[in-house]
Amino acid sequence: MSDSQNRSEHHSLSMMYGTYADVLFVLFPFLVIGMQRLWDGRLYETLMRPDLSIAAAILAGLAIGKFVLGLVTNRDLGRYKERIVFFIALTLFVVLGPAIILMLSILGSAEVPGFVAFIQPILLIIAISLYTTAVSISNILTRHGTEEPASGSAERMTDSPGAPIPRPAPLDLPRRSGSDSV
Repeated sequence: MSDSQNRSEHHSLSMMYGTYADVLFVLFPFLVIGMQRLWDGRLYETLMRPDLSIAAAILAGLAIGKFVLGLVTNRDLGRYKERIVFFIALTLFVVLGPAIILMLSILGSAEVPGFVAFIQPILLIIAISLYTTAVSISNILTRHGTEEPASGSAERMTDSPGAPIPRPAPLDLPRRSGSDSV
């Protein structure tokens, strides 16, 4: 296995661990609530409360943020714009909208229908899937065009041979002088 493939696998593995760490961090408070309800003998109540819809809405919002990040990161990726916008619309239509409607309906209703116990976990699974997809797409798009060529050359290839692609300048923030008072 080449060094480039090894680095790519390491990056993918690190990305996967980071993505699922984010998911676990979002789900942790809901796990605590579920464990408390289990302790009280009311675990089924978790499925009939808006907790899972709240978690799905949070993950859907994070997914939309990642899709937008992938969309605005590199202007040369305009050919992917429609696909990313499709995933944003899909996240809004399939997860965020239904999760918000479920939250409002559960909180505003005295009697919660039984199908809610099945819909909320499905929404959460879809939200987790869309979030992991969003992270993958965002990382692929942000890495696109920033990788060095496989030949090991320090210069990157362009349409005209021998002309390196200029790297973006680092953000130049003005420094505070010592005479400024706060």
